[in-house]
Amino acid sequence: MNIVDSSGWLAYFADEPNAKHFLTPLKDTASLVVPTVTIYEVFKVVLRESGEDEALQAVVAMRKGSVVDLTSSLAISASKISLENGIPMADSIIIATAKEYDATIWTQDSDFKNLNKVKYFPKK
Repeated sequence: MNIVDSSGWLAYFADEPNAKHFLTPLKDTASLVVPTVTIYEVFKVVLRESGEDEALQAVVAMRKGSVVDLTSSLAISASKISLENGIPMADSIIIATAKEYDATIWTQDSDFKNLNKVKYFPKK
């Protein structure tokens, strides 16, 4: 299973230099896990930068994967991860979701770079 965090989705949608690194997990929609917090972050940025139509199109693409809602058990796990590692809320929710689904996180976000099961690509 794979999770592409918000930075990866945004790189893909903007066709940034690192977009190529996220093609493999994004094309494998059967193995793609999409935490709802990622939809929130991507929709917000695309809405701000490109408008509502583009933001909604981004969500349609993201929903091709298996969308995972934030449950109370994931919230509790994410809270522990956040406190233990000093990681921001959204990132800790992504990490908790990855642990729950035994997923690899694909990202450009340096908050993830030293964690297990992470494919980190420094932003260019």
